[in-house]
Amino acid sequence: MKTVKEIADFLGGELKGSPNDKITNVSGIEDADEGDITFIAAKKFIEAAKKTSATAVITPVEIPECSASQIIVKNPYLSFARVVELFKGKKRAVIGIDSRASIGENVKLGKDVSIYPYAVIEDNVEIGDRVRIYPGVYIGSNSKIGEDSTIYSNTSIREETIIGNRVTIHSNTSIGGDGFGYVQEDGKHIKIPQVGNVIIEDDVEIGSNVCIDRATLGVTIIREGTKIDNHVQIAHNVEIGKNVILVSQVGISGSCKIGDNVMLAGQVGIADHVRIGDNTMVGAKSGIGRNIPANSMVSGAPAFDHRKWRRTQACLPKLPDLFKRIRELEKKISRLEKEK
Repeated sequence: MKTVKEIADFLGGELKGSPNDKITNVSGIEDADEGDITFIAAKKFIEAAKKTSATAVITPVEIPECSASQIIVKNPYLSFARVVELFKGKKRAVIGIDSRASIGENVKLGKDVSIYPYAVIEDNVEIGDRVRIYPGVYIGSNSKIGEDSTIYSNTSIREETIIGNRVTIHSNTSIGGDGFGYVQEDGKHIKIPQVGNVIIEDDVEIGSNVCIDRATLGVTIIREGTKIDNHVQIAHNVEIGKNVILVSQVGISGSCKIGDNVMLAGQVGIADHVRIGDNTMVGAKSGIGRNIPANSMVSGAPAFDHRKWRRTQACLPKLPDLFKRIRELEKKISRLEKEK
């Protein structure tokens, strides 16, 4: 339990209302009840805030005629996330090494490590302080896991993978599997050995059922701060920049380079060896077959300027009528030419 004032001080926000009201829970704007704190992310939700039963509202602006106490902040979404962590964040107990886990030779374990049942840690692995490895995780030989990282159940991390600090990897993800590389000979597909590795830098979060392939030679690298949604495929020798967002079902072919602060919406597909510049946004279901310069916004398959794409989409429903009019005009022109 916290008072409204304690939460306002925690957020560094401006308090309007009753400082001593007690907050016991966090909730969405429509579901909130007495004792809850909620938030609005933008001015368009002000009317909902006026009707809420919450005791307090986190808001970007002061709301007239709102019965709840208000905490005014610059970034309500971020502030609400911090409050959720304050109320709901769980500090899990350190369990140590479960006897049913399999630990190889020359494994180096940091302080306060938790390794759950049936995890398999191969030889010469280094695991940093406060790492949590959940049941069924496999970590291949000569890999390194940085401090405060969490690896959820049934994830496979192949040999020689390097994972930084504060990395979260959700269940059923594969890191360091072989890249999809073959050469044809006499009508057969001959596998190209995949002998590189994968590096995941600090503060990366990887969703469930993600595949990040090891490099053929060299490294596949995910740079710091990048967030990857579920069901994403990243092929061999790809370089993902800092603070990139990859939404579900993105597929990135081999040897692509994705710049810093890029956002790829759901189901974007990128052909091999493509370069995408910093600060670029790519719309959902787009197909990228050429390099995209920095600071671009593109959509479509093949992708082109997003504003032109929007105008094109607006025209598409009109095409049947336009085609009909053109056919009629062609007939009129043909008759006029015959009358000459």
